[in-house]
Amino acid sequence: MRRADHVIVLSGGVGYRAAVSAHTLAHVPAVGEEVTLHTHLIAREDALALYAFHTEQERDLFLMLLSVQAVGPKVALAVLSAGAPRELIAALAAGDAARFQVVPGIGKRTAERIIVELREKVGVEVALRTPIVASRGHAHARSGRAPEPRLLAREGLLELGYTPLEAEELLAGAEGESAEDLIAAALRAARAT
Repeated sequence: MRRADHVIVLSGGVGYRAAVSAHTLAHVPAVGEEVTLHTHLIAREDALALYAFHTEQERDLFLMLLSVQAVGPKVALAVLSAGAPRELIAALAAGDAARFQVVPGIGKRTAERIIVELREKVGVEVALRTPIVASRGHAHARSGRAPEPRLLAREGLLELGYTPLEAEELLAGAEGESAEDLIAAALRAARAT
């Protein structure tokens, strides 16, 4: 069952009510169809609150948002409702505080705090995932040499959901010495277009 801000999912004859973002709600199929959602449970003294997400990336971004002071679950879901995770990550990398200020419950100071606290985390998360992807079948990984920053950045963009062609186009004009710098430059370019 779908509502404006939550879904009820039946599993083993038990209905679970889970709060969702507008992005996730758009991906939930009609009643009676199977769905897979990635969840996070928040336990408080007075309630258990279940949150569901279309992708693991969206759930991870939700958890990162919760780590920011003054951002609770409702505000984090409102942020996730403002766009696809890849768009929000691009806004973080580009330092686009205005993108977050349009979200109800977020003013200028909170938007800036989100940028400052999460910009680096997003880059680190991409960089941490990238070597695993980059090591699959690449000659430099087998030879024991350190992977090229541009190749790592390309793989990081692929992890963020960009197609190989989009990743190549974004990196064409990007400058930087590390994979993190290249990814940040590519995401700023993506945001500018």
